[in-house]
Amino acid sequence: MKKAYHWPNIIQDCLFPPTCLLCGHDGDNRRDLCHFCHLDLPWNRACCLRCGAVMETGPTVTGPCGHCLSNAPAFDETHAPFIYQGAIRYLITSLKFNSAYQNARLLGQLLAEHLAHTASAPESVIPVPLHPFRYQERGFNQAIEIARTVTQELGLPLDLTSCRRLRNTKQQTSLSARQRHRNMKQAFAVAKPLKAKHVAILDDVMTTGSTTHELALALKQAGVEKVDVWVCARS
Repeated sequence: MKKAYHWPNIIQDCLFPPTCLLCGHDGDNRRDLCHFCHLDLPWNRACCLRCGAVMETGPTVTGPCGHCLSNAPAFDETHAPFIYQGAIRYLITSLKFNSAYQNARLLGQLLAEHLAHTASAPESVIPVPLHPFRYQERGFNQAIEIARTVTQELGLPLDLTSCRRLRNTKQQTSLSARQRHRNMKQAFAVAKPLKAKHVAILDDVMTTGSTTHELALALKQAGVEKVDVWVCARS
């Protein structure tokens, strides 16, 4: 998959030179991130190809983890370039809870750079939807903000209308893995017929995969044949 380049991005970089969001030095390669902070990011180099879980088996992994072999999720593969710690955790939590919108552009750029070399192009990208009450409370959906940059960088369609969240589920952060699965059960629905047979679900971070599993299940039941998961980080 090739990245697309747009004149508005080039003009913006000329008028407002990128500055590293982590250390304040000059940004590098059109990103608000310097070369040295980029090298220090917590890369997820050895992970399960199905769910993106970190695996301690060496620099590369050629198959799924034990959990996916025994209890396969509804999605087909996961692309998660980073581990949810350090600078990446700071960027995601600052975006989600402190409305640091500038972080969404950087996270989207980093994810797009990874996907350009590792993922096949889907027919559409669907950010994980928030329930209207949660959206009103937060004022934005961080998955959508990241997805805007990813789809622009890769030249892919962004789909914000095909899926919706049925229930205002509890926050997942305080729940166990089993509770997360129950909390997300049948939480999503496909709102209109889908023509796409290959879709990518996009979110900021994946922990147990319960959210993306339920959304992927709804998409598969609606006739989608392949569902990939794109997340900035894997917890």
